[in-house]
Amino acid sequence: MHNYRDEGIVLQGHKLGEADRIVTVLTRSHGLIRAVAKGIRRTKSRFGSRLEPFMLVDLQCHVGRNLDIVTQVELIEPFARGIGADYDAYSAASVMAETAARITEVEPQSRTHFLLLVSAIRSLCNGEHSPRLALDAYLLRAMSVAGWAPSLLDCAQCGSPGPHRAFSASLGGAVCTSCRPSGAALPDTDALEHMAALLSGDWERAESSDLHDQIDGSKLVSDWVSWHLERNIRSLRVLEAR
Repeated sequence: MHNYRDEGIVLQGHKLGEADRIVTVLTRSHGLIRAVAKGIRRTKSRFGSRLEPFMLVDLQCHVGRNLDIVTQVELIEPFARGIGADYDAYSAASVMAETAARITEVEPQSRTHFLLLVSAIRSLCNGEHSPRLALDAYLLRAMSVAGWAPSLLDCAQCGSPGPHRAFSASLGGAVCTSCRPSGAALPDTDALEHMAALLSGDWERAESSDLHDQIDGSKLVSDWVSWHLERNIRSLRVLEAR
């Protein structure tokens, strides 16, 4: 029998049979895991609500043939309790969780992604920044850690010094007039500066950005994530449809 223990943040869960649930957890040392929590949907479950999305837990699992089995769970931080009362924060956390799962499916070294997600979820729980700004900052940083950092100043194609107004997800970010393809987005250059502030963690600058630039920046971030992950983040589209 092989067991392992790790710290993880619960990303999502799906019903299995009458009383079980399959949980997806991003762990510190074992990457993205999917495990069965037996009997968790019963009233007297020993796991209780500890394996709800956004909970930070210390868990022990037994390695199974197809899915691991959760054998023990200890709660570290109950982020779900603080996030669940705020719809905007919950929506942002859902996008973060889905994005983290998508990225780490093919990312063997996930410790940095784990730490980044925990920090972002904790910030949401504590209400440190507006949910949408926190989400955009997380998405930009998560994509950068995965190797997809956008160029937000110089031209992504020819390196011409910026700032440039046009933005193309397919070409790598900001592009000059000579490299600009048909259909490129044309936000104000302040929107790209706003994105750069989010990426670098300059919250004073990011939060003082004009609302129009924040909205333009959010659209560019969404396009960037969708392009590089090659399909839409379902929870992000739901958020934007509101």
